[in-house]
Amino acid sequence: MLKTYIFLFIAIVFEIIATSSLKASDQFSKLWPSILTILSYATAFYFLSLSLHKLNLGIAYAIWSGIGIVMISLVGLFLFKQKLDLPAIIGIILIVSGVVVINVFSKSVSH
Repeated sequence: MLKTYIFLFIAIVFEIIATSSLKASDQFSKLWPSILTILSYATAFYFLSLSLHKLNLGIAYAIWSGIGIVMISLVGLFLFKQKLDLPAIIGIILIVSGVVVINVFSKSVSH
């Protein structure tokens, strides 16, 4: 099961790279960020598909999106100087809390 979560973690990392590159591609008008976006999304979906071999689809997607939202928000803050207001921060905390509840308490997750 550890290998499955490693695949999911790799998928999330590449999704973060892809989404950050998408912003940097300036609507696909810049070549290298555009290429990095496409390759990173392809890699992310490949590793997500590997994780789905053992993980429940809904659980995998909840983890993928929850961690992705937090990490992309941090990338936006530090790399693109985008600020988050208090409601956004509270919402992100609620998302993270949901991912934790799923992973700790749900019987849908293989432990």
